[in-house]
Amino acid sequence: MKLNMNLNNKLFAQMRAATRGLMKKPQVDTNQIIQDALKNAAHLTQSAQARMSGLAQADGMANLRTPSDVPDMLAELSRKFGQGGGAANEPAEALPGTFSDGSFTNRAGTRSYKLYVPSSYQGEPAALVVMLHGCTQNPDDFAKGTQMNALAEETGCLVVYPCQSRQANSSLCWNWFSDVDQQRDQGEPSIIAGITREIMGQHKIDPAQVYVAGLSAGGAMATIMGTLYPDLYAAVGVHSGLPYGSAHDLPSALAAMQGQLQRQNKPGKAIPIIVFHGDKDHTVHPTNGDELMVHARDAADVMAVEPGRVPNGHAYTRTTHKRSDGKLQGEHWVIHGAGHAWSGGSARGTYTDGKGPDASREMLRFFATHR
Repeated sequence: MKLNMNLNNKLFAQMRAATRGLMKKPQVDTNQIIQDALKNAAHLTQSAQARMSGLAQADGMANLRTPSDVPDMLAELSRKFGQGGGAANEPAEALPGTFSDGSFTNRAGTRSYKLYVPSSYQGEPAALVVMLHGCTQNPDDFAKGTQMNALAEETGCLVVYPCQSRQANSSLCWNWFSDVDQQRDQGEPSIIAGITREIMGQHKIDPAQVYVAGLSAGGAMATIMGTLYPDLYAAVGVHSGLPYGSAHDLPSALAAMQGQLQRQNKPGKAIPIIVFHGDKDHTVHPTNGDELMVHARDAADVMAVEPGRVPNGHAYTRTTHKRSDGKLQGEHWVIHGAGHAWSGGSARGTYTDGKGPDASREMLRFFATHR
């Protein structure tokens, strides 16, 4: 317990020092500060990880922040002081559909969610998009930032936003780096799949048009869901996320975030995937976006590279991977000059970059090719 407290004190000291530096200097490189914190935290945790294993659980310290919370603390720091992490206090755009609360419970736990049903929905078979928020976010924040509900009004799809609980993660990150949360019918994947099936049972959803997408930790969890449940999800969208099996504990999570990946063999078939990643993302290294495309590339026959630019916005490189039948297996958007933020998102939400391209619209377009 003493070792645990000492390590926490050191980590918090680093976070406080970084925060003071940010507050004193209006023009600072916040990404570099976060990157330095990652390096220091990795050094501290690697030296103590063996002795720390299981200590918090054994001492009943479930609510005490431990080294597993380091990515969460970095996310909080990035949100408060980094790019794309505004306060997002503006009200959401009024939409004619319904945005209602729900809750799902199984043996792995309970998670709330919010479901958007567009005004045009009359009970006919419709598509369902599962949206997994990033650290420190919630369904309302994520819906405002991605503007996915407005697009649901255009396309007629339903959108559900599972909500991470503070009891499961103190900063609302999905636990993508935990072993139990990377297994089918276990942990958080079982809960998210359960929410998906619950919505499918309550509304008339076309089972061939169920998709999952997410940002950052939510993007990593979306990859896990697509990998473990290819029978449930027809395609996956990942923004600033990480590959399946890229971490199994804190040191490997920190290493993966910095681009030091351990390649894992994915079980089953390669699921169709669309990936967005800023090439100036210093929170989750862009190498993760490249690695996410490996299985789609290997399953495809034709690759095409298309450069582009959003008017008055970011330049980008779009790489597509098509199968021999002409269907898209994968699509990779590298957004030049963008950081750790949802591309084309609204400033009403956190972690957004309005300079485009519009990741939400492009994901729905990609999903529509897989039905």
